[in-house]
Parts: sequence; C-alpha cells; structure tokens
Amino acid sequence: MSVSSMTRDTPIHDGSSGTYLPVKGFTEMATVTFDKATRVYPGTERPAVDALDLHIEDGEFLVLVGPSGCGKSTSLRMLAGLEDVNAGRILIGDRDVTDVQPKDRDIAMVFQNYALYPHMSVADNMGFALKIAGNPKADIRKRVEDAAKILDLSEYLDRKPKALSGGQRQRVAMGRAIVRQPQVFLMDEPLSNLDAKLRVQTRTQIASLQRRLGVTTVYVTHDQTEALTMGDRIAVLKDGLLQQVGTPRDMYDTPANVFVAGFIGSPAMNIGSFQVMDGAAQLGQTRIPLERSVLATLTPEDKSHITVGFRPESLEMVTQATEGAFAIKVVLVEELGSDAFIYGELVGAGQAAKDIHSGAGDAQLIVRVDPRNVPMKGDTVWVTIRPGDRHVFSASTGLRIPI
Repeated sequence: MSVSSMTRDTPIHDGSSGTYLPVKGFTEMATVTFDKATRVYPGTERPAVDALDLHIEDGEFLVLVGPSGCGKSTSLRMLAGLEDVNAGRILIGDRDVTDVQPKDRDIAMVFQNYALYPHMSVADNMGFALKIAGNPKADIRKRVEDAAKILDLSEYLDRKPKALSGGQRQRVAMGRAIVRQPQVFLMDEPLSNLDAKLRVQTRTQIASLQRRLGVTTVYVTHDQTEALTMGDRIAVLKDGLLQQVGTPRDMYDTPANVFVAGFIGSPAMNIGSFQVMDGAAQLGQTRIPLERSVLATLTPEDKSHITVGFRPESLEMVTQATEGAFAIKVVLVEELGSDAFIYGELVGAGQAAKDIHSGAGDAQLIVRVDPRNVPMKGDTVWVTIRPGDRHVFSASTGLRIPI
C-alpha cells in the first residue's frame, strides 16, 4: 500500500510485536510552510528568526540544526504557536495557522525535559490530552496500549515517572504525542538529557518510529551528528538566517558556504584562507592549482585570497617527494579503534597557519589515518588532498564556488 493511498483509519503495522496502531491518515496534506516568517523579541533590533522560507513535505522528517542562539527553537515554537510571528506566515497544509491558538493547530510537541506529571501513571500521562479533549475512556485506553506496544512500554503503564529511566521517560513523552494522532510532530532537543549511549539508541528508535508512522516531523537539535543520521533533510540556521536546506549527503558533499562546511561533519572540515599566486593557492610550502573558473570569480574584496576546505578523510598520507604534498607536525593522536585521527600544525606556513581552523581549533589540521598505522605525537607526516575532494569558497563572502 502506498502512502498516498492510505486513509485516516489505515493502521500502521508495528513490525515487531504484531500489533497495529491506528494513526491519523494521510488524506489530509500535512505539509509545513514557513513563508518569510520572522520573530523579533521585544527590546531587540535583530530578529531571532529572519524571514524564514522553508517548505516541509508531507511525511518528511526535517531537522533544524545550528549553534545555540541560531533561532531553531524559536522557529519550532512559532510553528507550535508558542511564539508570535511578527511578519510573514506559517501554514500547515493549505491552512494559515499564523494566528491560530496552539491547541487548534493539530500538532504534538515533545520537549527536552519530558514534561511528565509526576503524580500520574505512565498510562495517565500518555492519555491525559485525550482525557481533556473528552475522548471516551475505552478509546483512550486502546490508543495508549497500542502506542505502549510500539514503544516497549506495556509493562510500565502502571508505574509513575520517578520509577522510570531517562530513556523510558522520553519514550513516554513520545507516546503522549503519538496517541494524539497529530498532523505534525514537533521535537525540541528531546535527547539532550540522555547519556551518550542511550542517545544513540533512542535517536535510532525515533527515526524508525517516524518512518513507520509517516507523520510530518520537525526536529530541533544542536548536534550535527544527530541531524545527519536522523533527517530526510536538514535545515541549517545561523543568527536567525537559513543557510542551506538539503539532504545529509548534500550538506556533506556540497556545503553552500564556509559556515555550513565547518558545522556539518565530525570531525569538522579543515578550512583555511590562502593567498593566490600564479594561479594557485599557497598552502604552506606547496601550491594548490586552481581552475580558471575559480580564478575568474576573484574580486578586489577577496584581496588575492581564497578559502579552501578539505575534510579529514580527504587527506592521504604520502612521501615527502609526492607532488603537492605538505607537511604536518603531529600534536595529538586520537585512536578510536575502527578509526584514528591526528591533529597537527601545518609546517612552514608562517603567518598563513593562523588562518587555518578545524574542529581542533585555530592553526590546526585534522587528518584521518589508518588505525593500524598511526603516527606518534611529535612526528612529521606528509599529506596530499585527494583529487576532487577539496571545497573552494570566496574569501570575502564565504559562499561556495563551483569547481
């Protein structure tokens, strides 16, 4: 059965327990559209969210990601109706909800702090919104039990939240959203209170659950690894402005600007601003030839400089005699078992080394190396950038230059 042919009463198979969960169907379009939506907080001049243009498809899992203060949670709260929209509008399907009360928007929100009632059982917490809405008790119980089976919470329905682990509480919060059968799920950093191992496990559960239910989901996180592993598409925000929207692969392979290039990827991309001389970027004691099309984009504002980026796995250890090789002095070695990384300084770069930065900080480069052949701290290694694996950006605007 295709998604488009499903109706409001079509059940979704759990896939593991043999049960079915009746969900709100797909006959209603549950797209989400931010149409130049802007939020300016009183007493501030710069918008927290500035003319956000973003369209989210029906059934899509979209991740809003960016550093603290970029406007991602504000955008989510505008969609939920918890923040005013000062300009522009927000639509769910074809319905303009800009001035609609939160309770009338047909959305369900999962918060960072779970927001469970401590005196209520798990079952009562999950069914509370339905009880307030006046749903029959039998209907509430069935929806709660169906959601509990999908979330492996059946044996905990009579417990209070204090008797649950952090991961179980987060699943209860998810269950409370699921039983409401909304058009749109909103999730505001739901995994940030969990430890690292549980975070990985729970993000896998959330992503597979969303795909099973097929409900349009907007998910906010500051963790770009979460964004890359969970989202159908990612929207990167900075200072209230949308930087780029695309699939995880789009973001990784073709970042739109220097910010996205440095933000997406772990470890982060190596990025440096280098002087252009005789048609090449001067990288330490070596030269990186630049294409004519790239050289043609240089403007007086660039001051004969260009920004070049290359990911840790795009560097290959070679011998000193290799053409285009440059030297790195190893400062730190990070062995992760299946992977290994070295952090080091560009040798012979002089003042130019200060213009290089990566996830290791300024004036440092990160190289992914063979975990079975790891250099020692203090060693000098020679590397080259693999053909086709470099990214070029304007030194003045930071925008990507197509190669």
